[in-house]
Amino acid sequence: MAKAKAVDSRFPKPKPLSSHGPARIIAMCNQKGGVGKTTTSINLGAALVEYGRKVLLVDFDPQGALSAGLGIVAHDGLTIFDLMQKDELNPHDAIRKTTIENLDVIAANIDLSAAEMNLVNEYDREKILKRILKKVQDEYDVILIDCQPSLGLLTVNALTAAHGVLIPLACEFFALRGVAILEGIIKKVQARLNETLVLDGVLATMFDSRTHHSREVMEMLNDKFGKTVFKTVISRTVKFPDATRLAEPITSYAPTSEAAEAYRAVARELISRGGAP
Repeated sequence: MAKAKAVDSRFPKPKPLSSHGPARIIAMCNQKGGVGKTTTSINLGAALVEYGRKVLLVDFDPQGALSAGLGIVAHDGLTIFDLMQKDELNPHDAIRKTTIENLDVIAANIDLSAAEMNLVNEYDREKILKRILKKVQDEYDVILIDCQPSLGLLTVNALTAAHGVLIPLACEFFALRGVAILEGIIKKVQARLNETLVLDGVLATMFDSRTHHSREVMEMLNDKFGKTVFKTVISRTVKFPDATRLAEPITSYAPTSEAAEAYRAVARELISRGGAP
């Protein structure tokens, strides 16, 4: 059976950057909910900041979990929905600071659920997010888009804007079932809208080494995706919901925990793969 390591020490601490930008854009994508997309967006972003990267998180889910998870009240300012509706708005005016220096957010709320209907007749509707992010891309090293759990127009916008896709996948059989559909959407976007889009990797989340189920799913993941599977694995822990409740990344809430070290390892591995500068 496959054995999973929470932290992989083979990826060295990255060198600091001499300047910031232009950003590499990554879509955090899986049409199944509850697989760790938002948790990964927040904590990978925070870990990248620890390594000197300037990061923008884009909450692209009408549930607004990423915004809430960092203590941001989306209704208090411009959101990504506002930017998508009105071309004349400046994306810089929608950027919110977090308690973590160099970790910024463009927030979302339930208003975003109307976007797919409102934009259906828009010209180049699949490229709206790309045009928005182009205006702020030079100021960041990494932009992480936290996608909603669906494969509609919003997710297609994220894939069209992105350089790479990162798929968080819970170590559960049901989580594996929909990946083939997601792969099909990625291939269509590559063929029609974004030929340079690449799969940055599959990140196993919610791993529980005590269960045969988790170990078996991990083995299936490695068989199916091979080298694209991150060597670092995110284990299940109560610390993630505790950190979310206090609106903090795990790296600041419990900086010496195995969970925090795991996301630092993901950040190092992503950089070593060329998925982030």
